Amino acid sequence: MNIREIDEFSQIRTKARAYLCYMLSRSVPNRVPSISLRDIKIGLKSIAKTLKNADALYVLDADGKQLINTISMDPKYARKGQGESRSARAYYYKVIRDKKCVLTDPYPSIKSNNLVVTVAYPIYNDKDELVYIVCVDIALNNILKMVNPSSVDAFAGRVTKYVYAAFSLALLFVALLLFVKGVVSFTSMGIHIEAIDIKNVFESTILLTLSLAIFDLVKAIFEEEVLGEHKKRHEGDIHKTMVKFLGSIIIALAIESLMLVFKFALTDSSKLVYAGGLILAITALLIGLSIYIKSLNAGKR
Repeated sequence: MNIREIDEFSQIRTKARAYLCYMLSRSVPNRVPSISLRDIKIGLKSIAKTLKNADALYVLDADGKQLINTISMDPKYARKGQGESRSARAYYYKVIRDKKCVLTDPYPSIKSNNLVVTVAYPIYNDKDELVYIVCVDIALNNILKMVNPSSVDAFAGRVTKYVYAAFSLALLFVALLLFVKGVVSFTSMGIHIEAIDIKNVFESTILLTLSLAIFDLVKAIFEEEVLGEHKKRHEGDIHKTMVKFLGSIIIALAIESLMLVFKFALTDSSKLVYAGGLILAITALLIGLSIYIKSLNAGKR
């Protein structure tokens, strides 16, 4: 079971239903004084030529009994099923209840055990009585290709994924370099407290903080763009990552400004204005981060 495909289907479901129901209504009239099973079979054959990725097309009566053998290019489905009762299927109850063309959630196919969806299209007579139900089964991956080609196995989609993967690896390498450099810089001072240089401590802390910030960014990019985790499902996690990333950057800048204050106070007090400018920039970042967090909390209410 591919969770990513289910997530993508939830995003394009409305578009998929509109497209499939339009295809059915174009070939099979919905409300007519009289329509024969032969006319419906002709319409289904026309639909089969258009929806080449459809697994099975068949017709039910008002009681859910299959009236014709399944139309399909797949031998697992083709020329089978006539006389079978499908009244226990979810799409039968759904179309009876809603009295309109419906599209089911993905479910495992009994024949192939793959995830499929079914579009069910009711046909009424001039007395508003249900006469037939036209059904089309389509594999989940096929309907994603049909309605939203860029979402599954498309060339552009694969290239984009590889590009994000490459950037993730490059940023991860940068994070590892900063981490190693920070650890080496810190351990090189030894264990003698009197020999420790405050400047080196600050520099090591900045390197480790930036390493952590970049690692969080890599994690967010890789999970979202490469693994394809659903954006809405992980929206809160993404915002948390953004807050952590900005917070790490602010901490690194604050340490740098503190180091500059000490340095210029001892060497050249006229340059303290530069440290003051950096502190003002950090203050602006803090204000912006506060507004961002406040807007997130307001959106959850």
